[in-house]
Amino acid sequence: MRRLSIPIAAVWRATRALVVVAALAVGPFARAADPQPYAVTLKPTGMAGLDTALNGSSTLISLQKSAPVAGFALTERARQDAGRFTAALHSFGYYKATVAITIAGRKLDDPELPAAIDAAPADPPLPVVVSFDLGPQFRIGTVTIATPVPADVAAHLDLKPGQPAEAAQILGGQGRLADALRADGYPLAKVPPPEATLYPDRNLLDVVFQPEAGPKADIGPISLNGLKDVNEGFVRQRLLLHQGELYNPATIEAARSDLTSMGVFSVVRAVPAAALDPAGQLPVAFDLTERPLHAVDLGVGYSTDLGANLTTAWHDRNLFGNAEQLNLTASYQAGGDALIRPGYQVGAQFLKPDFLTRDQQLEIDLNAIQQSLQAYEQTALMEKIALNRKLSPHWTASLGLSGEQESILQEDVTRHYNLAGVPASLTYDNTTSLLDPTSGIRAAVVVTPTVSVGAATATFMISQISGSTYLDVFHDGRSVIALRGLVGQASGVGVFGLPPDQRFYAGGSATVRGYRYQTLGPQFPDGNPTGGTAISTGTVELRQRILGNYGIVGFMDVGQVSTNGAPFTSNWHAGAGVGARYYTSIGPIRLDIAVPLQRLPGGDSFELYIGIGQAF
Repeated sequence: MRRLSIPIAAVWRATRALVVVAALAVGPFARAADPQPYAVTLKPTGMAGLDTALNGSSTLISLQKSAPVAGFALTERARQDAGRFTAALHSFGYYKATVAITIAGRKLDDPELPAAIDAAPADPPLPVVVSFDLGPQFRIGTVTIATPVPADVAAHLDLKPGQPAEAAQILGGQGRLADALRADGYPLAKVPPPEATLYPDRNLLDVVFQPEAGPKADIGPISLNGLKDVNEGFVRQRLLLHQGELYNPATIEAARSDLTSMGVFSVVRAVPAAALDPAGQLPVAFDLTERPLHAVDLGVGYSTDLGANLTTAWHDRNLFGNAEQLNLTASYQAGGDALIRPGYQVGAQFLKPDFLTRDQQLEIDLNAIQQSLQAYEQTALMEKIALNRKLSPHWTASLGLSGEQESILQEDVTRHYNLAGVPASLTYDNTTSLLDPTSGIRAAVVVTPTVSVGAATATFMISQISGSTYLDVFHDGRSVIALRGLVGQASGVGVFGLPPDQRFYAGGSATVRGYRYQTLGPQFPDGNPTGGTAISTGTVELRQRILGNYGIVGFMDVGQVSTNGAPFTSNWHAGAGVGARYYTSIGPIRLDIAVPLQRLPGGDSFELYIGIGQAF
């Protein structure tokens, strides 16, 4: 029986690396006095992956524009390419394949070929044609693990007799075997490149792996390097990795990722030691780079209904050394046709992570607001304290207490309210990005029982269900269908038993674009918005990236507000529009223009929206 031992890794490396060797080898010939232009044609093999590999391994192709050469050098370049093509064919399991190369119709072994090349005119370029006779594709015969490994590790090799003998798959098995050993607690495991034996008479290839598991080990001492302002005790308490645990790369990566999510580190690297310590454990070092302690944000947006919105924020990311955040914000709104006069909002927020227990955050908010809208004029002070509990990577629950002291002018009547609420929420978010999601779901259920004391004492509950989803049509992030919906209801009182700022309104970028902010729904006789006890809205938006960093969108929004009824019980209105996007590193710059499909009396014929980030 005829057999031949071959190094699979060498075959695969040859496919990728011979191009470099060839470029060096032909360098001297590129100095020929009269380089000859040529055009290369590689005959398709019928396999897209193989054709890509053959094209990528060819210096005839990669150097034909940048380094044309004369007759003898071109012939040598083609001969060396023949070896590279053969290596690529072998890497796909075609060990009996042959390569035929002709230049100007002559074979490479034609002694007159170099002279014919030198005598050829520069135009048209000489045709270089490469064709392949693949022959049979070799299959894997037997797969052997020649050294002892745990029984559960062998299953991860995932190589079976009869499958194509492709080098990438075989070397993938090498990596899977090494990963499985390390996941089983063998930190120093090594898996050398497999040895392969060809059986040309049967078109088979046997593969032998000889892994070196090394000793099983636990996690050893854990060091934290690079801490400056963040307290080491807090980081160690937060750390998901502990000395004495069985070594597992997935556990180390989970700990690294969790530290990154804290928001105080720009870089977190986990570096296991190269050898066990005297106790037979593997030390692990975390190299930490802290983010700047303070940051300032500036933002600007514009819409025809709410005018220019100027915002600024100052952040302290590590107030007391345990990743506490202090966020101070201010915004100024002016110039919109839904505003009577400019308005402002200032606020302060304090966030303390791991409050009382891990993954539980204390949130304290204080906001002052003054706004003069077409619907009402409001001056208010709002307070909130809440516990936000991370239930899983995507689920978060929140429970808090809120207060609001406000003065509201509506229809020439000023009323004063004192509100106390118990906001509770459950949210889900597995989207890919905050400002430009391309897949995933965002959903929230918010319920707020509230007591209002002031112009009239009332007890009511406001309930909202909102969500959005993003469908990546071609799985490349460039064509996205985005959907959103909102259903809300206030129960316990009628519309005029609710403070005006607690009622539901539609119209504007957050609900139905094309209609002025808050104007879609019930109205007073003078045309000012009344607000309602229920809302229902929905949006469909198509986002298409074009020309690299540019994009276009088309959308339609629908919505309705009920005066004293339930959701879905009032008249629906729709708005539609188009938009442009320019994608930056911080998010897309958005410009949308929308028109109402049923124009309201005294309403605008269109609305324009400019901002950073997608509309939702």
